[in-house]
Amino acid sequence: MNLSTLHSLRALRTHGGPGARSGNPLRTRTDRLGPERLLAVAAGRLSDARPDLAARFDLTALPGLLDARAALATEEDDPAGGVLAVVVVDRFRLPEWVAETCRFALSVPGERAEPWRRAFTRTVFLAGRPGNLTGRFAFDHVAEDGSAAWCGPASGAATTSLRRILKTFSGTRELSAWPPVTVEVPAPDGTVRPPVHRDLYVATARVTVSELLVQVNHLVVEAVLDGLIAPGDRLTLRPVPRLTGTTVPFAALRVDADPHAPSGLRAYAGLTEES
Repeated sequence: MNLSTLHSLRALRTHGGPGARSGNPLRTRTDRLGPERLLAVAAGRLSDARPDLAARFDLTALPGLLDARAALATEEDDPAGGVLAVVVVDRFRLPEWVAETCRFALSVPGERAEPWRRAFTRTVFLAGRPGNLTGRFAFDHVAEDGSAAWCGPASGAATTSLRRILKTFSGTRELSAWPPVTVEVPAPDGTVRPPVHRDLYVATARVTVSELLVQVNHLVVEAVLDGLIAPGDRLTLRPVPRLTGTTVPFAALRVDADPHAPSGLRAYAGLTEES
């Protein structure tokens, strides 16, 4: 399956046709981002990927969503099970990392992307120097500057040895604001549609570098797999303390549990409609 066909299928799934997310609460919405929308987005993501869990729990209320997430976490306790990607990080700069993450996601073939999407694009971040590991491990993508390398997505067993020798990436420093910066998604194989420009909002208040890696990774990767981000697109990275309360028209939103409010949800990043 070539890149153009794959993106057509992803766009169909996102905007209409079989399996489409017709109930996406983000589409064309410009009202203020609040708890109800956060719950709807989180529940919709879980329902799309795991309808079996959606059938077991009441996702219209926060307790049911949290119970479903707990059941999912129990399934993921087996490190060799499921489908996941592994990223080895040496140096981290957000603009370059976003561009390379897009490039990696664009390179994932459809037969591997679909099960990864159903596994909530699970990704493990490890600390290491890819240049010291290329002789021992076959990476699927290496950043041009060697700052990071990607394996998978594949079964957990395929990366067990790599995950055993490296420690989890630990970025405990909390984020600080930065001037908006625009990156262009690499287009080594040409474009599949006219490039568009979107803003990528990132929440910074009480968010660590490690949390940013996890949360923005999910948003960017799933936007690529769903056809919202394509080769040649331009993304302007914009820091904000919090996304809650904004009226920006988001096309995709990353919502997860807030560790500072265990019973609540938080929007960590958002990708706007085309601008």
